[in-house]
Amino acid sequence: MCGIAGCVGYGGLPARTVSDVASRMGDAIRHRGPDDAGIWCDEAVQVALAHRRLSIVDLSPAGHQPMVSASGRYVMVFNGEIYNHLALRAAVEGGGAGRATVVAWRGHSDTETLLAGIEAWGLEETLRRSTGMFAIALWDRQNRALSLARDRMGEKPLYCGWQRGVFLFGSELKALKAHPAFLGEINRDAIALQLRHNYIPAPYSIYNGIGKLPPGTILQVDSGALSGAPAGGLEKVRPFWSLADAVERSRSDSFAGTDTEAVAELDGLLRDAVARQMVADVPLGAFLSGGVDSSTIVALMQSQSARPVKTFTIGFNEPDFNEAEYANAVARQLGTEHTELYVTPEQAREVIPRLPALYDEPFSDSSQIPTFLVSEMTRQHVTVSLSGDAGDELFGGYNRYLQAARYWGRLSPLPAGIRKFVSRMTTSISPRMWDAMLKRAQWALPADFRMVNWGDKLHKGAAVLMCRNLDELYLRLVSHWNDPAGIVPGASEPTTVLRQPDPRYRKLDGIERMMALDALTYLPDDILVKVDRAAMAVSLETRVPFLDHSIVEFAWRLPLSMKVRRGQGKWILRQVLYKYVPRELIERPKMGFGVPIDSWLRGPLRDWAETLLDESRLRREGFFNPAPIRQKWAEHLSGAYNWQYHLWDVLMFQAWLEHQGSPILQEGI
Repeated sequence: MCGIAGCVGYGGLPARTVSDVASRMGDAIRHRGPDDAGIWCDEAVQVALAHRRLSIVDLSPAGHQPMVSASGRYVMVFNGEIYNHLALRAAVEGGGAGRATVVAWRGHSDTETLLAGIEAWGLEETLRRSTGMFAIALWDRQNRALSLARDRMGEKPLYCGWQRGVFLFGSELKALKAHPAFLGEINRDAIALQLRHNYIPAPYSIYNGIGKLPPGTILQVDSGALSGAPAGGLEKVRPFWSLADAVERSRSDSFAGTDTEAVAELDGLLRDAVARQMVADVPLGAFLSGGVDSSTIVALMQSQSARPVKTFTIGFNEPDFNEAEYANAVARQLGTEHTELYVTPEQAREVIPRLPALYDEPFSDSSQIPTFLVSEMTRQHVTVSLSGDAGDELFGGYNRYLQAARYWGRLSPLPAGIRKFVSRMTTSISPRMWDAMLKRAQWALPADFRMVNWGDKLHKGAAVLMCRNLDELYLRLVSHWNDPAGIVPGASEPTTVLRQPDPRYRKLDGIERMMALDALTYLPDDILVKVDRAAMAVSLETRVPFLDHSIVEFAWRLPLSMKVRRGQGKWILRQVLYKYVPRELIERPKMGFGVPIDSWLRGPLRDWAETLLDESRLRREGFFNPAPIRQKWAEHLSGAYNWQYHLWDVLMFQAWLEHQGSPILQEGI
């Protein structure tokens, strides 16, 4: 895991200063790679590449980047891991048509393997053959062209775009900000997206002219384009892999075996993926929450390890937010070397001032706080940690899938007037009051109706009644502010894949369509961003076995009935896990990974929030219409409503905006 950055075009800078600028771009993301640094510049064609290295595989100087290919044609900076790179080496050496190739390998890094593959097969074919996570910048000295590429599911970040005639790219926005050509003009439309989703989805960023390279794509920039650089940088994007293609293929190649055969095949695929991702030349462990996903990954790690796997979790004293006791029980069952840290509210709140520097653009998933804390603790023991992310999107684990399908099927036949009346009645009772009433009645509810945060879920459910179809319902369930452009003066909410999805997704069942759209948006732009930034801030590499493309493609071949069964998601994944862990340790209500932002805003964070939400301040800065924000703030403080998500969106933008006056951190975060 590393950090990459660079530019094409000098933007009027003297050639002698470009190496210094490239160094500053790399130093801005030093936390991503504290072990080594390198730059490569070609003054004749005005290109510069910078790299920061976190040494994971091949700790020797042979893994130094930027790396030049054996022929000298290509120069590359690479962030990520190629898990099958030894197999790729063998394929390169095997040559073709019966002719073996002798390769004088300099070391055993996957970077060198990629370069050899690119010389043998070209970039696109090499990426198709690769299993891993990556963000790549490749300079072709012969064709004078820069190619950027990002892994299939978006594990590794890559920002890029034109600024004052210079094409900039980097793993994080702070690297781009270190270049003198960077403008930093705020994109108001992106603010509207952040208010809706609590993140800014690809291909957008908070800055005009800068975007995120979409997962599974390649972008080529020719040095000849400098004479007439376009306003954006994503015009020549082409996919080398797409989820839509994988879904379409699965329709004609659906799994036809029995339940037993499906469980066995998934078990084998996951074991192989986990084994590939356990290869490292540094200490390795895993996050363990005690839920289905992380427990499955840890169980498969421990079953293939001769020594106890190192596992990590954090706990909270607030019962509704604490999973540590469940993780501890799973760790004891599997025999892992388990470390847990119970975090005080004060420790958690101390993270909040660091969030703008961690995430570089407004990002308001409040589970960013415990994610940073568990990463910080884990890094004290290991350099690499596996996680259970993506199990929900692949195997139907989110409650909203079942709730949406269940409630929509029952309520859609009702006349609109009745639905509107029931919706108003439900929302007339505050979430806090619903929680109090239903907590006393938990004993009388069916098992799958016993969950925390009932009030919030009922208020979300009330929104179901006002929707015209399941797609509209899904958009409401994944939205915070339902009319965000009305909150941001001068904004127009841009088109996203949620509003205009690939037509091929229309062929899917409603639940499957929600899963696919989550995998395209929420997973790469929220979950993976949250984990990447939090972990890399402390120089911790994270790996996600569920995102091995063999697992993704197999999951889509499975019928929905093998994922969602008898009102419960992740059926097949549970069957794999029960081979290693007793069912009773796992079966419990799904609990989110978060902190009590709602009560903190009424208590210890109240003064901080009031300062950022001050009406005169909001009006002076001009990014928000103060009236609806102040109304929600007053209602939240009264305890009648829980507007924590809406308010946290605004607060994270305000905190980020305030941070923009701070210098870029040169020594990490």
